[in-house]
Amino acid sequence: MEIEIPSGVQVDINGDVVTVKGSLGTNTRRFNDALVSVAKEGGKVVIKPAAHKVLKRKAATTEIAFAKEIRNDIAGVGTYYEKNMQVVFAHFPASVEVKGGTVLIKNLIGERAPRVAKTVGGTKVEVKGNNIRLYGTSLDDVSQTAANMRAACRIRRKDSRVFQDGVYFAVE
Repeated sequence: MEIEIPSGVQVDINGDVVTVKGSLGTNTRRFNDALVSVAKEGGKVVIKPAAHKVLKRKAATTEIAFAKEIRNDIAGVGTYYEKNMQVVFAHFPASVEVKGGTVLIKNLIGERAPRVAKTVGGTKVEVKGNNIRLYGTSLDDVSQTAANMRAACRIRRKDSRVFQDGVYFAVE
């Protein structure tokens, strides 16, 4: 499988590590060299499954998955991946604050201790009122940070039909 490298993007392959550099940042990804081989030929990244008889099917699926991940990394260093979220509350006014690599959700359903969600990788978080913008060069990192925020706001031991407070994906 061949992936075209656009201008302004640099791809380096060193052992079992692929590094993609662009104007917005750098993405690094490891691959299983027992299942796929990755090489740079001219202006393309060439991914081939390993010629192993027992692992043939697994190598073929790994090739497709790794090619999609490299395409995402190449696209991410050119334009940011972005997720928009919104703080929703009905009972107590909740607020969100960013401190270092963590996001603090305060006063969710009247709790004294803030709920903590970790940011993953180079994901940046901007808070404006009840709107939260997550963005970064890696789709995996941005998506995982959004999932961490959703999981931190999960309401336990209360009726989820009544207590719908939390952080949700914004409707666009």
